[in-house]
Amino acid sequence: MKKTTIQLETLTCPSCLQKINNAVKGLDGVNKDSVNVMFNSSKVKLEFDDSKLDIDKIEQAIKSQGYEVIKSNTKDI
Repeated sequence: MKKTTIQLETLTCPSCLQKINNAVKGLDGVNKDSVNVMFNSSKVKLEFDDSKLDIDKIEQAIKSQGYEVIKSNTKDI
């Protein structure tokens, strides 16, 4: 398992939060209970199974919703 924090461009509305939340939770391998989209800091924190999924797919799911990923910080847990 890995834990990641993804810094996004500034989120401008609460519906942004919901779109990102749904996109990330829809990925196989994401620990759905760990997903935390933080509106004020424009960050997403989550845990995922790196044998099923890699950070690029998570970032792509966010980008597909129209949000820019600035950087990711991933570590083993």
